[in-house]
Amino acid sequence: MRVIVIGGGAAGLMAAVMAARRGAAVTVLEQNNVFGKKILATGNGKCNLTNVKQDPQEYRSDTKDFPWQVVSAFPLAETLKFFTGLGIYTRNKNGGLYPYSEQASAVRDVLCMEAAHLKVKMKTQERVTCIRKEKEGFLVDTQTYTYQADRVILAAGGCASSVSGSCKDGFDLAKRLGHTVVEPLPALTGLKGVGAYFPKWAGVRFEAQVTLFENEKEAASQRGEIQFTEYGISGIPVFSISRFAARALNRKSRVMAVLDFMPDFTLEQLSVFLETRMENCGYKTMEESLVGLLPQKLIPLLCTEIRYVQELAEKLKNYPIIIKDTGPMSQAQVCTGGVSAEEICPDTMESRLVLGLYFAGEVVDVDGNCGGYNLQWAWSSGAIAGISCAGGTI
Repeated sequence: MRVIVIGGGAAGLMAAVMAARRGAAVTVLEQNNVFGKKILATGNGKCNLTNVKQDPQEYRSDTKDFPWQVVSAFPLAETLKFFTGLGIYTRNKNGGLYPYSEQASAVRDVLCMEAAHLKVKMKTQERVTCIRKEKEGFLVDTQTYTYQADRVILAAGGCASSVSGSCKDGFDLAKRLGHTVVEPLPALTGLKGVGAYFPKWAGVRFEAQVTLFENEKEAASQRGEIQFTEYGISGIPVFSISRFAARALNRKSRVMAVLDFMPDFTLEQLSVFLETRMENCGYKTMEESLVGLLPQKLIPLLCTEIRYVQELAEKLKNYPIIIKDTGPMSQAQVCTGGVSAEEICPDTMESRLVLGLYFAGEVVDVDGNCGGYNLQWAWSSGAIAGISCAGGTI
């Protein structure tokens, strides 16, 4: 069984190893000059390779149940077993699992070492230009050569991030084979707001609840440390809801992010709390009463045009920001969108349209939350694609 894997990232390397372990003759075609460039950039170079908390809500797709079907078939336990077998010992940091060395290169290197041990042919600087379905098998054209294969795994990644090689080639290759591609948009990125005041709060980090609304209907909500920027808001909770903002903006909907600076209080409790603070120090102005409660840069912004404590409480609980855009694709960690999961069998990752064609990783319309979920998706989808294309079963 000759298998061509297009893409030498996380999903592609996992697929190659799994296929080779089941006796397939595997060749990996990678357009960069090294394998696993995006792996090296994950987790700030430490590689948050998965998360101990696994839940269907951590994975998103237009085909709602598809991601969890795949992740459940090759779950966390199998992922840890696989990497432990390659020599990766993990450390737990608030649920996120990292290699104990805290070096992303370790994850990439053990995958490449295993592939080499299994005699996988690893080709760099091979950009695939066309996949041609033949009566028996495939012809895979690159800029320099034509490869023959019985089966093909398309794991070419997406177009997010500034890592060289991130592009839409995988989407284009799938389209030419008849697949539908859900429009790729930035995910896990910041949100740009409407207003000229943002530079005044730039640099502040503060824990709050951020809730996203599309046309006045709640779309998503997350709590955590918000990063206040010169263009709007960022940070992990904002990243987590950004894919919903991107989709809503693409639909030309009205998008608003509402910040709750005091999520531990109800509105009534907060009003009483603020009244008490002012009564305890009657000589303080309203702004002065917030010193020690909020970062200094936020206080004048939140007190603008406020005369009464009740108004202040309402503003602290419901601070609206009209969202006009997300960060650019080059600054997004992943993209939302990709090859429609409706056209892929979750049990095998094989195309429902082209027999012998399999998919894995970011090229599919699946994106995960922050915290190692996008890599877990890569490991699960890559493992299933590799095992299935070589004739095995999960």
